[in-house]
Amino acid sequence: MKKLLCCLFSILFLSSVLLAQHPNQDANRSAARASLAPFYHGVASGDPLAERVIIWTRLTTTDTVAAVSWRMATDTSMLSVVDSGVYVTNGNRDFTVKVDVVGLQPNTYYYYEFEYQGKLSVRGRTKTAAVGDLDSLRFAVVSCASYAHGYFNAYDRITERNDVSAVIHLGDYYYEYGDGEYGSARTYQPSTEAVNLSDYRMRLSHYRLDQSLMRLHQQYPFICIWDDHETANDSWVNGADNHNNGEGNWFDRKAEAIRAYFEWMPVRMPDPAQDTQRIYRNFRYGDLVELNMLDTRLQGRQQQGFSNTNAVNRTLLGQPQFAWLNHILDTSTAQWQVLGQQVMMAPLDVNPLPFGQQYGNDDQWDAYARERTNLYDSIFANNVQNVVVLTGDIHTSWANDLPTSSYNGTTGSGSAGVEFVVTSVTSPSLDIIAGLSGSASSAQSLLYRENDHMKYIELTKKGYYILDINKQRTQADWYYVDRIDQLSPNESWAASWKTDDLSRKLSPAPSAAIPSSSQMAIPAPLLPRERITSTANLASGNQNVLLSVYPNPFDNQIIMQYTIAKAGDVSLHLFDMMGRNLTSKSLGLVDAGIQRAEFSIQNLPAGNYVLIVDIDGVQQKRLVTKL
Repeated sequence: MKKLLCCLFSILFLSSVLLAQHPNQDANRSAARASLAPFYHGVASGDPLAERVIIWTRLTTTDTVAAVSWRMATDTSMLSVVDSGVYVTNGNRDFTVKVDVVGLQPNTYYYYEFEYQGKLSVRGRTKTAAVGDLDSLRFAVVSCASYAHGYFNAYDRITERNDVSAVIHLGDYYYEYGDGEYGSARTYQPSTEAVNLSDYRMRLSHYRLDQSLMRLHQQYPFICIWDDHETANDSWVNGADNHNNGEGNWFDRKAEAIRAYFEWMPVRMPDPAQDTQRIYRNFRYGDLVELNMLDTRLQGRQQQGFSNTNAVNRTLLGQPQFAWLNHILDTSTAQWQVLGQQVMMAPLDVNPLPFGQQYGNDDQWDAYARERTNLYDSIFANNVQNVVVLTGDIHTSWANDLPTSSYNGTTGSGSAGVEFVVTSVTSPSLDIIAGLSGSASSAQSLLYRENDHMKYIELTKKGYYILDINKQRTQADWYYVDRIDQLSPNESWAASWKTDDLSRKLSPAPSAAIPSSSQMAIPAPLLPRERITSTANLASGNQNVLLSVYPNPFDNQIIMQYTIAKAGDVSLHLFDMMGRNLTSKSLGLVDAGIQRAEFSIQNLPAGNYVLIVDIDGVQQKRLVTKL
C-alpha cells in the first residue's frame, strides 16, 4: 500500500502534514495500567457464530506455565454464568489465552472475564450471530491504523455508539515499520522494523496497550482480515516490497508474522489439516447476510506488476480460495452476499490509461483484471443479485458500482454489485493536492469525470463507516473525526450511499441510517470487578438500590440518590430509545452507604431517554425525559 500512496503523492504533487507529538498524552494512552494487572492488554472477542464466539486475553507473568480461568455470563455482575473453564498458556504462545466458547444462544449479548491467582481481568462484552428471519444488521467497518500517524479517535467514537453487532476490520490493523520510517507522530515498540516472531509479538503488544483499541475490543466482537502491513508492505505469496536484504527468509518472516497474528487476534484458528496459514472464512447472519472474508494478500496473490508477461492470467485469490467463494455464491440462500477484502475492486482510470497502469498502481484488482472478470462471471452465472464489497487499504473513501463491459454510468445497468471503501483510522491519504488539479475537490471532480461508476469520493478525511443492512437495502454511512494529531471527541456524518435489493447499483441516501430495532446492551465496565467472596450482603437484604432520580423531566442535569451495599465501582450511562450509548460517566470506587451523584448532560434534544446506573456490576434503569 505504501508504494501506491507514494505513486499517488508524486503524481499529484502531494505533501503530508506531519502531526505534532504529544508525549504526555501518548504515554497516558499506551502505558500499562496497574489497575488491570496481570491482564494489562485487556480482553477481546471475535469470529461470532450463532452458537459460539472466541474470547481472548493476555497474561503478564513470570511463571513458566499458567492456568487461567474464564467465565461467560449474561450480566456484567457475572452472576448468571452460562459457561466457564480453564485455559493453560505458556511462553510458546506468548501467554495469550484464546477460548472458543460453544453452546451459546444466537443473537445474544454476553459478558466474559478471566482470572489468575485471584486477580480478575476487565469484563468484555460480545454478541453471537443471529439465525432465521433477521430484519436488520449493523457493523462498524474500519481499516489502516498507523500508530505512528496519530490517535485512534475513530475507535473511540465507535465504542460510544453501542449500535453495532460487530466491528469488521479490513486489515492493516498494525504496521511493521520502525520509528520514523512511515509517520512520526508516535513512536513504536520495538523501535525498529518488525521482521521476526519476537518483533511482531512486541508490536502487537504495543498496539493492544492503546486505550482506544483496548476499549473497542472490550465492547464488540471483531471480524478481522489481514492486509499487507501485518507482514510487510505490498506483500504477496512469495515476497513483499518491504522485505529487503538482511531481513531473513521471506517465508520464515511470513510464517512468524502469521503465528503472532493468530496468537494475539480474536480469530478462530484454521484447520491444521487444511492450511495453517488460511484466514479466509465466512459468517452467516440468519437469512439476511453471508459475510465472506477474503485474503487478497498472502493466500493466492501473485507478484504485482503490469509489465509481467503473465499479467493477463495473474491471480489475486488463487484457485482454492476462488473455488471456495464460487461454491458459496452458488449455494448460499442469504439475501446479501458481502465480501470483506483489502484492495479496491472497481477500476480507477485517468485517461488515456487505467490509473494503475499509468502510475504504477499494480496493487489493486486493476492488475488482476482476468480474475476480476472471472469473479463477475461467477456472480452472474450463479444469479447472485445482491453483492456488496467492503474494501480498505487505500486510506480514502469511495462508493463504487462494479462495472462490467456493458456498464452504463447513467442508469447503472451492467453493474455486478457495489463497493464501499472505508478510509483509514489514521494512515495518511491525499491531504494537500496540487499540480494535477489544484485542490482535493478538483481532483475528485476529475476522478468523477473519468470514472462514471464512482459515485462518492473523499480523499482527505479519517474515520469509519457504519454498514446498515436490512431486507430493502444495504447502506454505508461515512463518519469522520475532526483530527488525529491529538485526542478529540468530535466526529461528523458526511455521506450515505445505498444499494437497493436486486438493483446491483448505488443510489444516494438522504441521511444516516437509524437502527430498526433496539441494540441496547450495557457497556462492559472500564475496570475489573472485585472478586466476590461472599453473598451475605445480598442474602441479608443489604442491596444496591437507586432511591431517586430528579428532576424528571430534567434540563441539563440529573441528580441521583442511591445506596451501595459495599464499596464498589459506580458508573452512569445515558441511552437514547434506540439503544445508543450517548454518554457515560465513571464515578470510580464509591464507599458503602447512601450516596449522591450528579450527571451533567449538555446539548441534548428534548425527548425520552434511558438512564442506567451501574453499581458494582448491577444495573438499574430509569426512563427520564429531557425538557
